[in-house]
Amino acid sequence: MDTRTRELAKLVVDHALFVKKGETVIISGGTEAQEFLIALYKEVILRGAHPDLKVGLPEISPFFFKHAQKHQIEKFPETLNFSVKKAQKYVGINTTANTRSLANCDPKKIAARQKVTRPITTYVCNGKPDIHRSTVAFPCQALAQEAEMSLTDYENFVFGACLQDWKAIGKKMDKVLKTFQEGKSVHLIGEGVDLKFDVHGKLAKSDIDGENVPMGEVFMAPVRESLNGWIKFDYPAIESAKEVTDIYLKFKDGKVIESSASKNEDFLKEMLSADENASYVGEFGIGMNPKVTKFTKNLLFDEKMGGTIHLALGMAYKDNGGGNDSVIHWDIVKDMSKAKIILDGKVVQENSNWKF
Repeated sequence: MDTRTRELAKLVVDHALFVKKGETVIISGGTEAQEFLIALYKEVILRGAHPDLKVGLPEISPFFFKHAQKHQIEKFPETLNFSVKKAQKYVGINTTANTRSLANCDPKKIAARQKVTRPITTYVCNGKPDIHRSTVAFPCQALAQEAEMSLTDYENFVFGACLQDWKAIGKKMDKVLKTFQEGKSVHLIGEGVDLKFDVHGKLAKSDIDGENVPMGEVFMAPVRESLNGWIKFDYPAIESAKEVTDIYLKFKDGKVIESSASKNEDFLKEMLSADENASYVGEFGIGMNPKVTKFTKNLLFDEKMGGTIHLALGMAYKDNGGGNDSVIHWDIVKDMSKAKIILDGKVVQENSNWKF
């Protein structure tokens, strides 16, 4: 086993989840992350806690969405709900055997299933202090191909982004966090954007606590009806194996009133109409991970890329003040290397460089 795998497992167990004796820890991941599943299992046992291992198998999801009948789509997973409610910690491992496995599945079936399982995902994301979760990256062949890297290069990229001096990085993130916690009105302006909105600044957060690994973003919830203006995203947004490129969104009083994309525009519009709140924004985030310098088509990294911001359509996290409850939470990343972030009338970032 790569020693970095053990190091990553210890980071998750001790820093992200601070696992304690007697706790139940759900460990969820696919077979392509087998050695990491084993490493996590061992670390949880060594802390005196109780691992609950849930392993996903390749091709299960696409078969389900192609062949499941209406009553199967609508069946609430009672056993999973029970185990989640009995657990204190949850680890979800971000790997896949095939990034396009759902590409030919009916998106309406996928959306319908998401609505059914929504109470569970919402609880895992917003259930603190009853449950703490961490979503963790781990290298695998399929994601290396998406990132256009060899597996060895991708392993170095993943471990490099995750295993850093987080104490030092956290100090830099704190400066940005405190600035936005004291702010209210945001204006994004420059190439591809002219968008104004207010934020729940006092409830802004950084992810230095390890809810996502790698860490490296400051994020907050916009005031729901405050967005006015437009934005064009430079990077593709990927959801349910659909890649949507050149996304353009125009907002009025918080809601998307115009939208377009050069690829999979129909899917973009389906996402925006997933429910009554899907066309509002639940998160404004700023990427700050110094080792994430390349777009990889993996949101767990891309939203942390320095010099970018991202908006999430749909759900707002409760920790950020909530205000928008939706079945979706879809992050879309924008390059800010030729734009400014203005906070309460003062330029705080210009061409990806902080001004304080």
